[in-house]
Amino acid sequence: MPWYIYLIVNDSFEIFLDDISRCFLERDFTLWRSRVTLPLSIITRRGPVILSNEAVLYQNFECYLKSMDAMQLDFVDRKPIEFERCDDGTILGTFQTRLLSHGILLTDSYIETALLQKIEGRFRLSSLLNGRSHYEWVRTEFS
Repeated sequence: MPWYIYLIVNDSFEIFLDDISRCFLERDFTLWRSRVTLPLSIITRRGPVILSNEAVLYQNFECYLKSMDAMQLDFVDRKPIEFERCDDGTILGTFQTRLLSHGILLTDSYIETALLQKIEGRFRLSSLLNGRSHYEWVRTEFS
């Protein structure tokens, strides 16, 4: 891949990561919705979570906000590690996530891999591997 294409793709991946961090901190469901495709699958340690429609996606978003409030989370840091273009046009993007409250790391940092599609010039998440769900953070269940 030519270096200039690498920079364009990498910059887009970094913008995507910033957006998926910022949408929760700013409580901006519209931004979150613009960065996912439905159904969205999140593979967690406890098993897969499938968010099949916008109402379920919103309910899940609200659970994350409640967990963030309980943890007093005020900073989410996501750093790209690598990404790979797949033959079918999707991209696998791997990144590290850190969750902080007042500069203190709340949980061990962790690595996630996102299956991304480029739709209308923007990366959109269709599946997340090793996602941490709100119930892992504060033991709340999503129903």
